[in-house]
Amino acid sequence: MKSYTKPITFFLAIVAPLLIVTLVLRKPEPDHELLNTLRAKYAVKRKPGVDHSKFEILQKNFTNPHEITAACLSCHTERGEELMNSAHFTWEREAFIPGRGVTYLGKKNLVNNFCTGVQSNEGSCMKCHAGYGWNDKSFDFSNPYNIDCVVCHDNTGTYEKASGAAGYPKMGPEGPDFKAIVASVGQPKSAGCGTCHFGGGGGNNVKHGDLELGLLTGGRDVDVHMAVDGLNMNCVDCHTAENHKIKGRYYAVSSSNTQRLNCEDCHTETPHQQNILNEHSIKVACQTCHIPVYAKVNATKMYWDWATATRKKDGKEYEVLDEDGNIVYTSIKGDFVWDKMVKPEYLWFNGTADHHLLTDKVDTSQNILKINTLFGEYRDRDSKIIPVKVHRGRQPYDAENLTIIQAKLWDKDKGKGALWLDLDWERSIEEGMAYIPLPYSGKHSFIKTEMFMPVNHMVSPAAEAVTCKECHTRENGRLAGLTDFYMPGRDRNRTLDLAGQLLLILSFLGIVVHSAIRALSSRKHNTIQSH
Repeated sequence: MKSYTKPITFFLAIVAPLLIVTLVLRKPEPDHELLNTLRAKYAVKRKPGVDHSKFEILQKNFTNPHEITAACLSCHTERGEELMNSAHFTWEREAFIPGRGVTYLGKKNLVNNFCTGVQSNEGSCMKCHAGYGWNDKSFDFSNPYNIDCVVCHDNTGTYEKASGAAGYPKMGPEGPDFKAIVASVGQPKSAGCGTCHFGGGGGNNVKHGDLELGLLTGGRDVDVHMAVDGLNMNCVDCHTAENHKIKGRYYAVSSSNTQRLNCEDCHTETPHQQNILNEHSIKVACQTCHIPVYAKVNATKMYWDWATATRKKDGKEYEVLDEDGNIVYTSIKGDFVWDKMVKPEYLWFNGTADHHLLTDKVDTSQNILKINTLFGEYRDRDSKIIPVKVHRGRQPYDAENLTIIQAKLWDKDKGKGALWLDLDWERSIEEGMAYIPLPYSGKHSFIKTEMFMPVNHMVSPAAEAVTCKECHTRENGRLAGLTDFYMPGRDRNRTLDLAGQLLLILSFLGIVVHSAIRALSSRKHNTIQSH
């Protein structure tokens, strides 16, 4: 026993403390030098190119917004045509979808499971359109003076479209100061983009979960790119544009793998010092690891049940708020479920998508109807694992024709079938379907739906990225729902398990044999010394 005392004492007294100190004091992996280059690039803010207050044509007292557009186009002569051919104005894109062929789809004609859709509700929805006057089917998309230039280019932060005004701002004394606004126009700011993109679905962070007002004031813990205590980047630093076609896709309405914005555009496909992490990027999108949670500042809507809408208390519509002030029930929209600091769900995605159209048949044998489908699988070389927000709900469908329903939700006046005013589902459906026009059997029910939205914002600092064991684990891992591939640490493979067991057994036997030889050798040595 004495022969083992000295080595054990040496290990405990010298080696173990050194190991502990080394582990505790070791320096973290240094940043990739490319990161420092990018930080330096975006630390320099662009200076305004032109002082528009000097132009005589902009110094008049504008009486309506169309006059502003005319003044803009008198100098920017080609920009009107560009914008009229952009998705921000047309609300549709040409795309090829397998099984459908060439399609022209977008916000103007697709359904969703938030406010369900635009058609028959243009007067309200067009508060987020880059134009004026889209109130119904008669809107003239070929008239460049219907473009709203200042909704994107206002730098005063005072321009705002009116609710229920088909894209027009408030007019008259209560309206914006057009003269001050046109004098300060410039590159779009994040707050301007957020006017529409933060408020989609009817309120701040309702729809996306990763796009909200908190990005404008949050620190690096909210988003490392837009952090006010960091680079303080603007949306257009990443979402660059050429001829008014802006990079980036929202796959609740987009279908094709074009004009996408990817992290690799700046960070390259090898952003890490460790090759094992870079190898992950072959099949794992950057966002999967670097956005561990979304809805970091304000809650986002996760469930919307239209089936409970139209209820009244004491003959009147009502609403219920949770402790954070979020509406959890309202007579005009139904029940909601909100959540905050949400872990994403995960899907394979190759950049293409399909959508359930108003003319598609509903398969009632399926428990859930997918409003959109993100294509991808492990065997597809273009597919990567991405994080998604899945918005679930119940919405109306035609129980006999088996088609999804577009209801009329909004109108300026009561008595015209708008659900939000009349609280009458049957009349609302009749008016909405007649407007499109599509047949309605007169019988409706409600079906469970899901809508999939890739999560791309609210990137966390590197130290807060998803850890290895959050995925490579047998129980409740983040990627437990993706079962079409083998993942070490999560999945079992009989051949690999057997090989591993044999290696362990052989290693153990090797240790035993080696120890036995050392013990015998030591005993023999001690015996010789004793003689």
